[in-house]
Amino acid sequence: MRLAFMGTPAFAVPSLAELVASGHEVVAVYSQPPKPRGRGMKLTPSPVQAFAETLGLPVFTPESMKAAEAIETFRSLDLDAACVVAYGQILKPEVLEAPRMGCLNLHGSLLPRWRGAAPIQRAIMAGDAQTGVQIMQMSEGLDEGPVLLSETVAISPRDTAASLSERMAHIGAGLWPRALAALERGGDRPVEQVGEPTYAKKISPAEARIDWTRPAREVDAHIRGLSPFPGAWFEVESDEGPVRIKALMSGLAEGSGPAGTVLDDALTIACGDGAVRLERVQRPGKAAQGAEDMLRGFAIPAGTVLPSSSEPPRGER
Repeated sequence: MRLAFMGTPAFAVPSLAELVASGHEVVAVYSQPPKPRGRGMKLTPSPVQAFAETLGLPVFTPESMKAAEAIETFRSLDLDAACVVAYGQILKPEVLEAPRMGCLNLHGSLLPRWRGAAPIQRAIMAGDAQTGVQIMQMSEGLDEGPVLLSETVAISPRDTAASLSERMAHIGAGLWPRALAALERGGDRPVEQVGEPTYAKKISPAEARIDWTRPAREVDAHIRGLSPFPGAWFEVESDEGPVRIKALMSGLAEGSGPAGTVLDDALTIACGDGAVRLERVQRPGKAAQGAEDMLRGFAIPAGTVLPSSSEPPRGER
């Protein structure tokens, strides 16, 4: 089939690789424009653009797919279908209807649960036992289209957003050849979504702050669901003032006490019910490290009380 691929982050790269490997003719790759990154703020292409260029595929990075010129270029490609994976732009009806078989989207949840921008993070944060990947026919609404193919993915108690995302990216990539074959032969018809939708809204920095008054299971899920990005965080006092520390991995632990109290020298923190032990952390300007390593150079002694997100951050009190 004659295809365009539209995607931006690392999550989308396995899908592009699978489409090329399965023999489809990918005539164009669309990705978000390069952005300034790193200390030098050098313009850096997205993971999808970088990968596509290694394959010698034509890459388009329009600032907006709503622009008339971008729409006309897309329509001129004479596509059978477009495959979309976390592209990051809203597509107008003129784009959705341009390919002969429409636009298909790989979504990281079991719809209609977790429609929107952050389905993988939200599933872990909510304590879901399973999620999934689905290929759906795109419509104007937010992740509202009928589902063509679906696969369930278990969420383990040790999954982070990063580990689950990587697993789902490869499982989802494997669905593309089957979905396109079904579409081409006209056999399997997409099935309308059933049930009450929930929405995976984008996560704000303020929401990422840890609320130690919540039960330990919820705190642990919050930490893992936001790891590594944007990173759940808490503040601790130091001689130089409050320091914001990201918690990147945790586990449930024995212990109890007033919420936010450091219970031992291994960074076990009391929650509203139970406790969590922080295993991997990151200080500002530092690389991520094991909690034990951080404590050697930045002590947080037992008895320290950490403020919760229910308390206003410094500067907002």
